[in-house]
Amino acid sequence: MADLRHPAFAGRRVTVMGLGRFGGGVGVTRWLAGQAATVTVSDRAPAEELSESVAALAGLDVTLHLCGHVESDFTGCDVLVVNPAVPFDSPLIAAALAAGAELTTEINLFLRRCRCPVVAVTGTAGKSTTTAMIGAILGRARPTHVGGNIGRSLLEDLPDIAPDHVVVLELSSFQLFYLPLVETGPHVAVVTNLAPNHLDRHGTFEHYAASKKNILRYQGPDDAAVLNRDDPVAEWAPEARGRVVLFGGDDEPFALSVPGEHNQANAQAAWSAARLLGVARGAAAEALAAFEALPHRLQLVARCGGVRYYNDSKSTTPEGALAALASFPDRSAVIIVGGYDKGACLARLCAALAEHAKAVVAVGQTGPAIAEGIEKHPPGRTAPVILEKDFADAVAAARRLAGPGDVVLLSPGCASYDQFANYEQRGDAFTRLVRS
Repeated sequence: MADLRHPAFAGRRVTVMGLGRFGGGVGVTRWLAGQAATVTVSDRAPAEELSESVAALAGLDVTLHLCGHVESDFTGCDVLVVNPAVPFDSPLIAAALAAGAELTTEINLFLRRCRCPVVAVTGTAGKSTTTAMIGAILGRARPTHVGGNIGRSLLEDLPDIAPDHVVVLELSSFQLFYLPLVETGPHVAVVTNLAPNHLDRHGTFEHYAASKKNILRYQGPDDAAVLNRDDPVAEWAPEARGRVVLFGGDDEPFALSVPGEHNQANAQAAWSAARLLGVARGAAAEALAAFEALPHRLQLVARCGGVRYYNDSKSTTPEGALAALASFPDRSAVIIVGGYDKGACLARLCAALAEHAKAVVAVGQTGPAIAEGIEKHPPGRTAPVILEKDFADAVAAARRLAGPGDVVLLSPGCASYDQFANYEQRGDAFTRLVRS
């Protein structure tokens, strides 16, 4: 097994900013400890809120500074590793840079050291499913490692990743924002689509789009960009430095068990990437036919009284909820929408809900705005709307409104932070409630 220890880290002072409640900083912290670095982990949350992450670091020679950041951890470090959840304009990042620290991220550390081809996937919607589909297809042909924004850090797997393997990474706009620090691009870059999102963090759509576009900036002439011809992201093609492959909804369809035209688009994106690595269409079709929905992504979680219940909690943008709604016949879906306000425009979603949903249960911070937006549409063409404050009450209301042949669909179109720690917690709550 190759020794991939990077001597630059031995004995150096490294601060990891953000351990995270669900292990966002665990992988990089464990890897840095293995590089003989002097590691300090800084997080604003208390230990009891980070119990699982703290337990994953048991036995390591790592200093934990929780319940708030200590400025000297930033001004006194040689390297600062930033968790994607940290705001870009954090004064502590500026203080570390002013003191001469090197700034990096877990993904950047991995990309600089990975010895095999990397397929990277980004987009506003569909990137997790597309990443998983690519992993399922390639995994039948060669050793494949899937990680990034989906799953876990692959840093500790580096010694086992050989040059003839392949890595598939889901990359968020927050991760891609920092890609210019290493000027490294993937062998194959897949962009599923682009629509306004995370404006509460990026400030403007232009900043968000520019961060996404970093996935193409550092590719070379032997690399490839896979772009959606049915989406404005196709306009990025002239800026690609290597081969451009376009996919779209009118391509030859695959037989899928997951519903929705958007999943057909995800499958086309996955196939377009896989064939660049030598996979035949027949092999891709077999893998895609066996592919099951990821948790919280149009996941069928219950059948009761002739009603199907779908957990699509990962739908944190209006575009995601639009795609989920379009996956079912008109007026058959009782949909639960609403959540934390990320600053996205809800007008298109409200119009579609009014015209195509059987009923709408609006909940959370954006619930009142969604209900008001639907009720503005002409009487007789507007789905009935119920506004609930409590999530459990929203699920109960949706259950009452659904009849045999209908679906109850949790596809919020908004983030979860107003009532839940993350979309997983929200989806798990929905699943428990509908199964109880």
